[in-house]
Formats: sequence, structure tokens, C-alpha cells
Amino acid sequence: MATLTIEIPDDLMERLDPLRDIPSGTLRERLPDLLRRCLQPDQLSAEVYRYILNFLTSQPTPDEIAAFRPTPEMQARLRYLLNRSSDGSLTPEEAQELDEYERIEHLIILLKAGNLPFLATGAAS
Repeated sequence: MATLTIEIPDDLMERLDPLRDIPSGTLRERLPDLLRRCLQPDQLSAEVYRYILNFLTSQPTPDEIAAFRPTPEMQARLRYLLNRSSDGSLTPEEAQELDEYERIEHLIILLKAGNLPFLATGAAS
């Protein structure tokens, strides 16, 4: 493992101070992960968020909301992550990505559940 010595501004060091109170070595152990997160691209591409935002800003009808699905590419990526998770070979970065997909799915479920009264009313008309 390589060693890196850096100088950081005092204000940044103040933000790191709470990590010093955690058992010894924690700051040293967490810094590589923090650096990795800063250097890697977002876990989910901007395309995923753009797709969802474009859909939501299109003023979808209740039926369109009920029919909303991820793109085939998103579904393939999710299947890949779920397979890796089930066989225990998921990397920490992939686990974060899977967690983000799960949060998005929860949001979509809440959106669809909020539309249930409208769908029931529309079906009765």
C-alpha cells in the first residue's frame, strides 16, 4: 500500500474532527474510501436521473405513472447487480449503486401508491 502525505486547509480539518472521536484508526481507515468516492463517477449515471425527471416533468397521467418502468438498460444493470449480490461478489461501489436503485424504486412505489385513488376513480368512470 502506498503512503500519501497531504496538507489540508484548517476548515476542512475541522470537518474531519468528529471522525477523530471515533475509535483510533477510524479516520485513517475511512480516508481511502472517502477519496475513492470523490474520484469515481456517480454511482448512477446522470441518464438514470434524467430519465426519471423527464418522466415526472412531462405531467404524466395516473395511467402513465402506473405503467412507468425502468429502461431496458436500467433493468439489465439492476439484474447484474442483484445477481452479483446473491452470489456474494458485489463490490462496495456496486453495493452503493444497488442501494441507490432501491431508494429510487421506493420513491417510484410511493409515487404509484399515491396515484391509486386516481386510478380507481378513473377505472370507475
